[in-house]
Amino acid sequence: MQVKINGQMIETEAGASVFDAAFALDPAVAREALCADVNGEVRELTYVPSEGDVITTLTFGDERARKVFWHTTSHVLAQAVKRLFPEAKLAIGPAIDTGFYYDFEVEKPFTAEDLQKITAEMKKIVKERLKLERFELSAEEAKELMKEEPYKLELIEEHAGKGEKISFYRQGDLTDLCAGPHLFDVSKIKAIALLSATGAYWRGDSNKTMLQRIYGVSFLKAADLEAHLAQLEEARKRDHNKLGRELEYFTTSDVVGQGLPILLPKGAKVIQTLQRWIEDEEEKRGYLLTKTPLMAKSDLYKISGHWDHYLDGMFVLGDPNDETKECFAMRPMTCPFQYQVYLNRMRSYRDLPMRLGETSTLFRNEDSGEMHGLIRVRQFTISEGHLVLRPDQLEEEFKGCLELAKYCLDTVGMLEDCTFRFSQWDPNNREKYIGTPEQWDEAQGIMGKILDDLGVEYTIGIDEAAFYGPKLDIQYKNVFGKEDTIVTIQVDQLLAEQFDMTYIDQNGQKVRPYIIHRTSLGCYERTLAYLIEKYAGALPTWMAPTQVRVLPISEKFMDKAGEVYQQLRAAGLRVELDERNEKIGYKIREAQMQKIPYMVIIGEKEAESGTVSARGRHDGDLGSMPVADFISLIKEVIDTKTKK
Repeated sequence: MQVKINGQMIETEAGASVFDAAFALDPAVAREALCADVNGEVRELTYVPSEGDVITTLTFGDERARKVFWHTTSHVLAQAVKRLFPEAKLAIGPAIDTGFYYDFEVEKPFTAEDLQKITAEMKKIVKERLKLERFELSAEEAKELMKEEPYKLELIEEHAGKGEKISFYRQGDLTDLCAGPHLFDVSKIKAIALLSATGAYWRGDSNKTMLQRIYGVSFLKAADLEAHLAQLEEARKRDHNKLGRELEYFTTSDVVGQGLPILLPKGAKVIQTLQRWIEDEEEKRGYLLTKTPLMAKSDLYKISGHWDHYLDGMFVLGDPNDETKECFAMRPMTCPFQYQVYLNRMRSYRDLPMRLGETSTLFRNEDSGEMHGLIRVRQFTISEGHLVLRPDQLEEEFKGCLELAKYCLDTVGMLEDCTFRFSQWDPNNREKYIGTPEQWDEAQGIMGKILDDLGVEYTIGIDEAAFYGPKLDIQYKNVFGKEDTIVTIQVDQLLAEQFDMTYIDQNGQKVRPYIIHRTSLGCYERTLAYLIEKYAGALPTWMAPTQVRVLPISEKFMDKAGEVYQQLRAAGLRVELDERNEKIGYKIREAQMQKIPYMVIIGEKEAESGTVSARGRHDGDLGSMPVADFISLIKEVIDTKTKK
C-alpha cells in the first residue's frame, strides 16, 4: 500500500499505522511526532491510513498538535482528581488556546494545596506511561458505563437519538467519554502546571450547577514550562483588569452590577479621544452621522429576527408573553434602527451607497461567568455603521470598510497582532440562521471572492456567522492568549428583505439593496483594555489621558509653573500641574509610575529664562527649551499619532 507522508511516497504493509509509516521514513521524525494530519484531519499516530492518503506528522510547534497534547493532559488531570477525590463527578475537559481545563463537581472548592497534590499525582500518572486506548459503544452501553457520571450521561443522551456509536478513551483506571484525538500514551507530558481553580457553571448556564474548573498547561520540557510561566507573570503585570484599576482608568461596583464597568476620568478621556477621532475619520470617508434610540418595542426586533434568534442575549423590559402591554428591549445592535433612516423616504440608485455611522451604546445579556474587566461587558459603546448599496458597489465598499478598519487598528498599534477569520454559517444548525441555503451559498461565495481578490489571509470559522449573513472577523488576543473579535465586517442580503428596503434602479424598477454591517475600531471599552495591555498602561501621547505634567522644583516657582500650565492648556494639551510640596525626585518618579508621556520641570534657571526643562517618557532628558518650542515638539507627536 502506498501513502504520501511528509511529502514522500512510501510503501507500507496493510494495517500499518501512521507512526509505522513515519518510522519507516525517518525514526527521529516519528519520535518527535505527537499526531498527524491525514487528508486534512488530525489523527492519532495509531490511526491506520488507507491507500493514497496524504499524511503530515505534527509536532508540538503546530497548534493542532499542542491541542492534542493539552487535551491528553486534561485526561491526566481528570484521572488524578478521581484518584484523590473519588466522589468527584466529571464534566468536560477540553484543550484551549493556552492550555486546558477540566470541570468537576466536588463538595468543596479546590484550594491551592489541593492543586499541589493533584499536580504531584499527575506526575505519578505520567511516569506510569499509560496508553490511551479508544473504543466505541452503543448509546445504551455507554449509559451503563457512565451511570455514575451525570454530566457524561447528559452528553450521551444528546447522541442517543442519532444512532451514533459513542467513543471513549481508557487510560489505566480512568475511562472518559471523548471524541479524541489523543497522544499514544502520557509519557511525553514532562512538565505540568495547574494555574488556577475557579467556579464555572455547567454549560455556562447560571441556572445550572456551579462546578469547579481547574486550568492548566503542560509542555514537553521543563525549560519550556518555566519560560511560559515567566511570560504569564509578565501578562499578569499587563492585565488591564489589574493595571487599568491601579492607574484609575475604570472601576466596578457590586451595587451597580457585574459587566457594567464605570469609566473613571482617565478612561473616559481616552474613549472620548478615540470616539472623536473615529467620527471625524468616518465623516472624511462619506459617512452620515445618526443618533438612534437605545431601546425599541419588540415589534422592531421581530421584523429583524433578533427576537427569534437573539432573545436570550437581550435585556427585555416588560413581559414578552403579555400581549396586552407593550414590551420593549434594550438594543443589542444598531442595524434595525439605522434602517429606519434609510426607510424615511424612497431611495434612488443615485442615493447609493448610503454610509450610516453611529457611536452606539449597546446592551447584551452576557452570562455572568463570561464577564472580564472591559473586554466582556453587558453595556458597551461601538463605532457601528451600516452601508446600504447596489450589488455592483459591494466589492468596492467592502474594500473601503476593510481599509478603514486596518487604518484605525494600525494607528492605535494593534493591527500587527490581528488575525482574520471568515465566519460562515453551519447548514446543520438551521435554527440559528434565517434565509435559504441558496442565499447563504450566494452570500458566502460573493464574500469569499471579495476576500480572495483583496488578498486577505484568513481562517474559516464554521457556525460563527451572524444569523443573517457571513462576516469577516478581525481577531485579537489579550495578554493571556484569550481571543475575541475586535472588528467585524458583514455582508447581508437578508435583512433588506425583512424590512422591505428597496430603491429605484436605472430602469425604474424597485430592487433590494445589499447591506454591509461594519465597525471601524469595534468596541471602545474592549479597545481600551487591549491598549492598556499592549502598552503596559503607557498609552501613546495622542490618546493619553494626561499628556504633560508640570513639575515646579519648589513652592517658590509655583506661580511660574502655573503660567506654563496655562500656556500648555491654551495650546490644547491635556496637562496637569503638580502643586504638592514634595521633592522633585519624588514628583518625577510619581509621573513615571502614572505613565505620563512628558514632564516639564520649572526651577530657578527656567523661571528666569522663561524656558522649561523637558523630559520624554521615551526620549529621556530633552534639555531646556522655550515653552513655544516644547509645544511644537509635542504637537508634532500628537498630530502624527506616533506610538510615543
